[in-house]
Amino acid sequence: MSHPIKDQPAILKKLGIKELNPMQEEAQSTIQTYADTVLLSPTGTGKTLAFLLPVIAGLENEPEIQALVLVPSRELAIQIGQVVQEMGTGYRTLAVYGGQSFSTDRINLKHPPAILIGTPGRVADHLRRETFSVDKITTLVLDEFDKSLQVGFEAEMREIMNALPNISKKVLTSATQAVSIPKFVELKNPKYVNYLDERTTQLTVKTIVSPTKDKLPALLKLLAHVGNEPGIIFCNFKETIQYVSDFLTENKIGHVCFSGGMEQKDRERALIQFRNGTHRLIVATDLAARGIDVPEIKFIIHYQLPLKSEEFTHRNGRTARMFNDGTAYVLKWEKETLPDFIQGTETEKLQKSKTGPAPEWKTIYISGGKKDKISKGDIAGLFFKQGKLSKEELGAIELKQDCAYVAVHAAQVTSVIKLLHNTKLKNTKIQVSLIR
Repeated sequence: MSHPIKDQPAILKKLGIKELNPMQEEAQSTIQTYADTVLLSPTGTGKTLAFLLPVIAGLENEPEIQALVLVPSRELAIQIGQVVQEMGTGYRTLAVYGGQSFSTDRINLKHPPAILIGTPGRVADHLRRETFSVDKITTLVLDEFDKSLQVGFEAEMREIMNALPNISKKVLTSATQAVSIPKFVELKNPKYVNYLDERTTQLTVKTIVSPTKDKLPALLKLLAHVGNEPGIIFCNFKETIQYVSDFLTENKIGHVCFSGGMEQKDRERALIQFRNGTHRLIVATDLAARGIDVPEIKFIIHYQLPLKSEEFTHRNGRTARMFNDGTAYVLKWEKETLPDFIQGTETEKLQKSKTGPAPEWKTIYISGGKKDKISKGDIAGLFFKQGKLSKEELGAIELKQDCAYVAVHAAQVTSVIKLLHNTKLKNTKIQVSLIR
């Protein structure tokens, strides 16, 4: 039974949100009132919070999994788990996905979370091995369900749904209109919350013409043009990412890479370095077009033209989010023909930005984390007192279960590592090193 969340104002305050947007208000009401809901809203409009609030409102205080959230990627699973944690409701959540130890999952599931989040492949594997009880799971969320189908999870999703006998509430979300809901989901008279046409987007799409087939020189000019704003350079293949990355490195342009070919740990570290300002650029495949937790992005660059209109939409959705403005640059060779879904864009003449150099940050790794009872305050205190940093020299701190990442002004990194390596924090001896 769903009931209003009494402490919703406190939750929103913790998340730094003044009030829900109209889509979130309507989604919350609809999900609480009806059994089946399809939520369609552009990337970046807050769908995660829109479904989490009513899902949490329906939870009971018992140590059983009551809600299952299926997602197409590890990054999205981690991101949703972090949002639940930041809401501070007291309900436990757990994210399970390929690439992490199954035995660790099994140990964590001995104390069942109220909300289980996972990729279809890993969740189906758990169901086959009967590592958790399905008896109390009454709510199922298929987040970005079209992407899960697109990346080949249909068989696993069908298997999971057949294994859940007590589902009374289903929520499907997508940022794309042109998707059909598979029959195996068995929606009965679903209520649609559709905001795909409502958005007053502040997105500007501009074309940059490269006089040469090799677009790297034009990319270099474009990066000088946009200055030190945070952005993503999209490529179609991981081989292209390496090619672009080598070029940026040669030209001393800091960046991180993000693709499905990277280890999960390396992808996570790339996003951390982007979030804390160590790097302002991500060179990525379409994996970064959805479900990654990064702050406001001012521009994206289509270094390689997307192959489908959906990819174009989702890439562009990484900027101009939550009604802010942003620019999508289409980088094309002068003899290259734009696909039909990229039309009517204005051609931009490149001018070098007058923006000065951005503050230089580096990211430091600490071997202790939440499991060692270490808090962000403990880390800040250590860096101020023993590390001898001023407040201006200490940046964002990201605390994980078994480690932490700290942004430090580049000029102070060497001395801080010398002062803090092999010291004790909360009775735990910590290793401190630079993430490159």
